[in-house]
Amino acid sequence: MPSVADARASRPSVRLAHLGLGHFHRAHQAWYTQRANSLPGASDGWGIAAFTGRSPRAAEVLSGQDGVYSLITRAAEGDSAEIVQSIVQASDGAGPEWESTLADPAVAVLTVTVTERGYETGNDSSASAGGESAGARIVRGLAARARASTGPIALVSCDNLSGNGEALRRAVLAEADPDLTSWIGENVSFVSTMVDRITPGTVDADRATARELTGYDDSAPVVTEPFSEWIVSGAFPAGRPAWDRVGARFVDDIEPYERRKLWLLNAGHTLLAAVGLPRGHETVAAAFADPECRMLLEDLWSEARIVLPFDDETLDAFLGALRTRFANPRIAHRLTQIDDGSLQKLRQRQAAIVSARLENGDEPGRASLATVESWGHARGLDLAEALDALQPGLARRVYAS
Repeated sequence: MPSVADARASRPSVRLAHLGLGHFHRAHQAWYTQRANSLPGASDGWGIAAFTGRSPRAAEVLSGQDGVYSLITRAAEGDSAEIVQSIVQASDGAGPEWESTLADPAVAVLTVTVTERGYETGNDSSASAGGESAGARIVRGLAARARASTGPIALVSCDNLSGNGEALRRAVLAEADPDLTSWIGENVSFVSTMVDRITPGTVDADRATARELTGYDDSAPVVTEPFSEWIVSGAFPAGRPAWDRVGARFVDDIEPYERRKLWLLNAGHTLLAAVGLPRGHETVAAAFADPECRMLLEDLWSEARIVLPFDDETLDAFLGALRTRFANPRIAHRLTQIDDGSLQKLRQRQAAIVSARLENGDEPGRASLATVESWGHARGLDLAEALDALQPGLARRVYAS
């Protein structure tokens, strides 16, 4: 059977770099770029030079098939596959190609997926295998660009945290010397995004599915759900792919969209994990199918929607998509992955919803409190203790309402 490398039909010039080569990048930004490159009338297109963050393994595998891979979309009714060829170079981020790519005047955008920990300065967990943090690596590339007098570039964070563009700016500036800081201020924009697409890990059965659907051998297929969303806010001083023509949405203020995702999707996941795991459920789909979990989830969505700045039509459409996504039994989104005990997650989700409702003059919300109570019970806390652990003084506000 031929290799998926044989499916390459075009090789656009490298105009976009990426740090953090992994499944999500290939299901999201690389896929959007592939779609933009395939638009009628598109010229040379945008080729991606993708770099690994910690281990070079993903680059080694992808390079072995010329950067080409299969994207398997796993819907409840079955699988479909497409060939993605927007990545034209896959390299170890610690290698010499990193600096030369960032110094290339043709490269106008650097997208980043280094996970939330990659933004923590002074924390070993954010470092690459060679001990270099993501911020330091980006600074090294920007320094090469400054020496080459190449010109402006947009840095686009695609990680799942609020205000990710500003978080990336802080991580970069923390590693830059004063001269480079000045150059960055004049030449680098930091773009915030809200990203959403569930992308499970690949298993051997997925490689068999890729062969069956595409007719090619693929050592690095990616599996994803049908839904995808990308909200973008910021400037691209040297240009960008036509992502806006293939589904990405560009906005002036990204915060309401971040809040919508946190309070409907992410808080929904948190609720299903908190109440579903004690009931013996392993996945989002299994918990969603449980009438008691589903009732609480619908209550949560009712509680959250009244403190979100969107009209009913917009929220109804988003929640309709969420119900379809949560019910998909063929995307195994495990509750244990969601329930990692993070205080920060509960603060941004359930505690934030309760606080917003109280500020709005409403009751705190039964479903939100039930989630916090279940979370606290698993940690030996009563409801009042759990509320105050998430937000000091919140228990007093709740019981006074």
